[in-house]
Amino acid sequence: MTGYAAILLAGGAARRMGGVDKPARAVGGRPMLHRVLDAVADADQRIVVGSSGPLPRGVRTAREEPPGGGPVAATAAGLAWLDPGTTTVAVLAADLPLLTTAAVAELRRALDARHSRDDPPALDACHSRDDPPPALDARHSRDDPPALAARQPRDDPPALDAAAAGPEDAPAAARRETLDGRYAALACYVDGDGRRQYLCAVWRVPALRAALDRLAATRGGSLDGAPVRGLLAGVAVREVSWSGSGPPPWFDCDTDEDVRRAEEWTR
Repeated sequence: MTGYAAILLAGGAARRMGGVDKPARAVGGRPMLHRVLDAVADADQRIVVGSSGPLPRGVRTAREEPPGGGPVAATAAGLAWLDPGTTTVAVLAADLPLLTTAAVAELRRALDARHSRDDPPALDACHSRDDPPPALDARHSRDDPPALAARQPRDDPPALDAAAAGPEDAPAAARRETLDGRYAALACYVDGDGRRQYLCAVWRVPALRAALDRLAATRGGSLDGAPVRGLLAGVAVREVSWSGSGPPPWFDCDTDEDVRRAEEWTR
């Protein structure tokens, strides 16, 4: 047992694809969901939250409450199935057909890396999607992946909850000091424009539980429709740029055009 698990979020409405079962769509001859499951085949537990269809032996299934409650509610549903002793968990969208075991391993290594005063993970202050991308203090050196057009948000994401605002009023030097000598709570990929890919991430389980509890407390106990960004308030994030060969593992498929592009990369 490694204490490592994976939660795959497969409950999106896929409105920009006409409401199809998006994770079941094939890329390179295999359903996207199964390609993501392959990328975490070395996990002690694999949990699919949402519609799934036939699954490999040993993969557990769960359902967010209420159904269609969004990725945060789905994450909480998957977390409830983790075995005791699980220390880290990959939280992944089920529409990442280019994800590989090597790419997930890079996130796990980044999460395990203790940082120095000169290289702390970024403390999230809930920047809006329209703000300039945050400084990438902890980005790994790499050759730039193929340039991608600006992506639209995932299917109808809810607005950022005002209660999730982070400690942006604290002086930058003080924020860096509080991070000195600590591990990050999660590691996630950033795309070529510096945008964090929150559903291509690996979390420390205690930090994720605490973030879910904190967010639920600000919303009257409910995570229905909660924004993923709300989990990040005041959390130390290790940002990772893909340093391997091949296409970007964080590429998600929200449209038919995305699927066609992913198909080209798998040839």
